[in-house]
Amino acid sequence: MLFGWNRSVPDREKVSAQHFEEFVKYLSSLQQNGAIQTFDVVFLDPHGGDLNGFFLIKGDSAKLDALVSTTEWTTHITRAALHLEGSGLIRGVTGDEVMALWTSIIPS
Repeated sequence: MLFGWNRSVPDREKVSAQHFEEFVKYLSSLQQNGAIQTFDVVFLDPHGGDLNGFFLIKGDSAKLDALVSTTEWTTHITRAALHLEGSGLIRGVTGDEVMALWTSIIPS
């Protein structure tokens, strides 16, 4: 999953920074208890676009489905929407799953 954002809402930067720290701790605890495999935080170089940073959260698809159904996850995402512009969640596939998907849909 990719949870991305554009920038902090003006005058909400301190709230964003505090929530960022809390969210990293939350993701670390999810990783420790096996709910996710890994996560990376990425800040992008200025490029004129509206995606300037994201969390890349990797894990088993069923576990990620369960995660996004929890109240704790929904609370974090709702809080983020109040202090981040352009925040959003995108699901995707990585690693071996990409090749498996790719080769399964290519006609012989």
